[in-house]
Amino acid sequence: MAADDSKSTFPHFATEAIHVGQEPEQWKSMAVIPPISNATTYKQFAPNEHAGFEYSRSGNPTRNCLEKCIAALEGGKHGFCFSSGLAATNTITSLLTAGDHIISMDDLYGGTNRYFRKCAGKLGIETSFVDCTNIDSVQKAVTPKTKMIWLETPTNPTMKLVDIAAVVKVARAAESKIIVVVDNTFMSSYFQRPLELGADMSMHSLSKYMNGHSDVIMGAAVVSDDELANKMRFLQNAIGSVPSPFDCYLVNRGLKTLHVRMKEHMKNGLAVAKFLEASPRVVKVNHPGLPSHPQFDLGKRQMKGYSGMVTFFIKGGLEQSRTFLQSLKIFTLAESLGGFESLCELPSLQTHASVPPEQRVELGISDSLIRLSVGIEDLEDIIADIDQALKIAVSKM
Repeated sequence: MAADDSKSTFPHFATEAIHVGQEPEQWKSMAVIPPISNATTYKQFAPNEHAGFEYSRSGNPTRNCLEKCIAALEGGKHGFCFSSGLAATNTITSLLTAGDHIISMDDLYGGTNRYFRKCAGKLGIETSFVDCTNIDSVQKAVTPKTKMIWLETPTNPTMKLVDIAAVVKVARAAESKIIVVVDNTFMSSYFQRPLELGADMSMHSLSKYMNGHSDVIMGAAVVSDDELANKMRFLQNAIGSVPSPFDCYLVNRGLKTLHVRMKEHMKNGLAVAKFLEASPRVVKVNHPGLPSHPQFDLGKRQMKGYSGMVTFFIKGGLEQSRTFLQSLKIFTLAESLGGFESLCELPSLQTHASVPPEQRVELGISDSLIRLSVGIEDLEDIIADIDQALKIAVSKM
């Protein structure tokens, strides 16, 4: 699974990222790069007789190009883009009705946790937060009302891995139809394809690795089942949380270098993880590419590589974490991840502050847990920056 091993990725990935949905023949101008179509409405030949577009919420030429490309990269048939990752989550959850039940991974993005607890809950949709790394726990959580299982793997922020195929097996054995959704944001389509492992839907915060430039907020969902796609298309139009054509253009552009960027993220992220694991100022490192990771073998089976996400526990507590984060020079203290630049944050006070304190304790999201999104700067500079910040933060211990 070396970063320079072309056989470790999905076949034709780079070619599809560059060409699918981008055919110049779809434009009279034969433009090589899909143009930005800002029109909100389209002239019709006669009432309800048109060239494929009526109103830009319902369909937009620039968005269509992006949705086709993302579907191909996920190994799916139908792609749908939304104004944010949480807008995608909201739309997906709208497949359910009051009285339905969701089994959610307990360790996941704080915004998703908040949405399920404080928004979906008000609509009568119950969510059970379960450690889905334990398949028996998933099985025990299934009820006749269970209609969806929501996974993140690797999880945010503790980097646990969930066996997607095993969870799908549990869902398929249930008496009622259960939709298995996998948030693939941490991996990107380059390193993991949940649909090929049996999941019904793969979703992304495209703001992260897929766009890769920290300048767009957008989400996506990809499915292969035609019936499920029809439901998603209806909800995308009916709810209306669609992205702008300009943002679609930017993400479409970002995808063209995804394969190049992810190789660098993998190389740098794994090197940082190894450096941290060897540091006397660090208690523990979470990275699925380390043999010390409890699910290292699952990672090798399920994923084609690793992103730049690394979390670790610094020696000490909140004081040491604050000092470390404030002492970094190349890493920027900011929420989000997956851009070309290195970012750092403290989940307990930032991305996961909305998770109830007792649940944070149970998950191990303490004030000493630091999350790094390792960028594609020169590796020696990244390592040197982490080293000097650690020495400042833990100098008195």
